[in-house]
Amino acid sequence: MGNADSARTPPQLIGPQPIRDAATLILWRRRGGKLEVLMGERHGASAFMPNRYVFPGGRLDLGDYRIRPATPLNPVSTVRLARCRGTGPRKGIALALAAIRETFEESGLRIAGPAKAAKTMPPNWSAFCAGNQAPDPSALLYICRAITPPGRPRRFDARFFAAPAELAMGDLTPSAELDKLSWVTQADTEGLPLPGITQYVIANLEHWLAPPAATDPALPVPFHHMLRGQRQLDWE
Repeated sequence: MGNADSARTPPQLIGPQPIRDAATLILWRRRGGKLEVLMGERHGASAFMPNRYVFPGGRLDLGDYRIRPATPLNPVSTVRLARCRGTGPRKGIALALAAIRETFEESGLRIAGPAKAAKTMPPNWSAFCAGNQAPDPSALLYICRAITPPGRPRRFDARFFAAPAELAMGDLTPSAELDKLSWVTQADTEGLPLPGITQYVIANLEHWLAPPAATDPALPVPFHHMLRGQRQLDWE
């Protein structure tokens, strides 16, 4: 999944769809003084955003509530998520863990640390936790929220997190959902079929990662959604 807006080409509209909670993770790094992010192309047969370039991400699962993380969630993100409408503390951490799990499933990269204690493992976490590992959300920064507009084949209430790429372990591996994985700069994305929300995130990411913003729990988080048929940008 990864993103929650329309692409540059008009999508085919369909009837009402339920809105599912989801999470996206933007892994970032700097090379030659330039900011790079990990992106991939969704497969052409995908029901949601086929052939669009997106960040890793996907739907929140029940197992994301049950897995015990190696560390607490980033305190800045904890405060920001507490202000997020419809997101209590338990869902906030579960969303961050969903972003980590989906990134592992779609790219092979794992943000993890030693598991604190043995616990019944949710089935969708068994591969991630191999070697007595557990998800580590301590560096995940909550930066944006967006709800897919009505009329799309799938609709998601997606929370966007960012984390330094050096924390991710493993080999970059394409998946059944995300192919052509690569590290790209903002200039590299020009001309690619990007969802509108992805363009917005890339354009603002440098500002969000700068120390004054990244360390401020009170910084309002942008929330893109539809209100009475009009695109709306609110702040949470």
